[in-house]
Amino acid sequence: MEKPWLRSYPPDVPAEVDTAAFASLPALVAPSVAAWPDRDAFANQGAALTYRRFDQQARAFGAYLRHKAGLQPGDRVAIMLPNLLQYPIALFGTLHAGCVAVNTNPLYSARELLHQLVDSGATCIVVLENFAHIVQQVLPSTSVRTVITTKVGDMLHLPRALLTNFVVAHVKHMVPEWHIDGALDFNDVLRAGAVSDMSALPINGADTALLQYTGGTTGVPKAAVLSHANLVANVLQTEAWVRGVLTPGREVALVPLPLYHIFALTCTLAFMRLGATNVLVTNPRDLPALIKEMKHAKASTIIGVNTLFRALLDTPGVEDAASGTLKLAVAGGMAMQRSVAERWQQRFGVPVTEGYGLTETSPIVCANRLDAGHFTGAIGLPIPSTEVAILDDAGTPLPLGEPGEICVRGPQVMQRYWNNPEETAKVFAPGGWLRTGDIGAMDEQGYVRLLDRKKDMIIVSGFKVFPNEVEEVVAAHAGVLEAVAVGAADERAGQVVKLVVVRKDPQLAEAELIEYCRANLAAYKVPKIVVFRDEPLPKSNVGKILRRAVIEQEGSAAAG
Repeated sequence: MEKPWLRSYPPDVPAEVDTAAFASLPALVAPSVAAWPDRDAFANQGAALTYRRFDQQARAFGAYLRHKAGLQPGDRVAIMLPNLLQYPIALFGTLHAGCVAVNTNPLYSARELLHQLVDSGATCIVVLENFAHIVQQVLPSTSVRTVITTKVGDMLHLPRALLTNFVVAHVKHMVPEWHIDGALDFNDVLRAGAVSDMSALPINGADTALLQYTGGTTGVPKAAVLSHANLVANVLQTEAWVRGVLTPGREVALVPLPLYHIFALTCTLAFMRLGATNVLVTNPRDLPALIKEMKHAKASTIIGVNTLFRALLDTPGVEDAASGTLKLAVAGGMAMQRSVAERWQQRFGVPVTEGYGLTETSPIVCANRLDAGHFTGAIGLPIPSTEVAILDDAGTPLPLGEPGEICVRGPQVMQRYWNNPEETAKVFAPGGWLRTGDIGAMDEQGYVRLLDRKKDMIIVSGFKVFPNEVEEVVAAHAGVLEAVAVGAADERAGQVVKLVVVRKDPQLAEAELIEYCRANLAAYKVPKIVVFRDEPLPKSNVGKILRRAVIEQEGSAAAG
């Protein structure tokens, strides 16, 4: 097929990369461990792990899973951690053991966690003790037999580790009571694993590395099966795109996005390939602390979403952050607003480089040139070894400039959905094209522009919210007759969830319904706006609520 985007490539970016150069993610980072053993690979809360120490502890964790916990190759290990030093150790330890990592959002409610653990068939979970009470609630209904818990300060130096854990548990009261028989301590696991055989199991590129959960048209979360080869390919593709700007062995990357989000994870793996120090930010909502960290670390790279970049720019003290050190700012997860991008460039002299991807593509598909020097408004050019086509509903390629569905083909495209052949069949078009569900167009220079979302998903600060899931939870409330969830524009989050409800109980109040949602949904999925209607919601002739009609009605009401 014709690839007009290649004519727009920077001179130092190849059209193709050798995606078969490494058989696995551990093999991918091994050269960095060898080249920079004493350089900090990860830093967090004043502590750090060198590349050598990271590798040793990851191997110890993997050895424990194999020789003490009895996990077998292919077993699933859920990792329910925020950005702490424990995360990369648990992730790579899982991979060294030949197991499959299941990224798990620590903010999940019991209902959400139960679905993911049951669906994935996870037999082990690594969890921050702040969320162990949620695990305790669902544990009897799952296949999990090994629970490994850790505290926020466990990887810090003494006495800071003890002080941090005391403050989190007893001053801030952030650890609800929990009890799980046989739960293992993370540091005990590392010590026990260190005296076992720490050699890694051989891994094939086709072996599954990660189950990364996402939603779909049904709203039921499903897992994209990402192989080692998928992730290795996307890391090498990303590395090829940024290598001309970043100097191997000398960069500091600020990582405020959670590593359980595939965008943050893949970027961090690419930074590891370049021997960068990855500064993991545990609580990016503490903006003054984030700016202080940005300044202290002398960050040369930062990843984020539009919401975060805007919040940083609106926070006092940002004028001193990363002054003169920042080389690269990368945005993903949601559309970048021009006003935010232009303010960022004016402040730091570096544009925010926007890209595009999805969970099913590990995730990066397109990126803007790093030397663009300005905000383009496009989602960029297909990255090396990637093909993008704009297809109509019949799967026929459309001429340049005409809108259609953005479809992707390349080595980073997932193998399938986990245990879901029906959804897998829906998402793949003839010729191996992955249907993204997004509407876009490609210009003569090969730049892709995102025009609309074919799916009804709502993007809250870069996180996907699927209306059917919210509606299912709300419909279970005794006071609700019917409801539909739609997106509402929000200056800070891009979008928030808005509920349009017909009440069964006339006394049902907005506050009660929102509180009910908080108990059953992750925070970013909880509706921020509730509109009550007296008349029935519009429906099709088979009784299905017409969401698009509701959206139009709400738009008309707001305009009028």
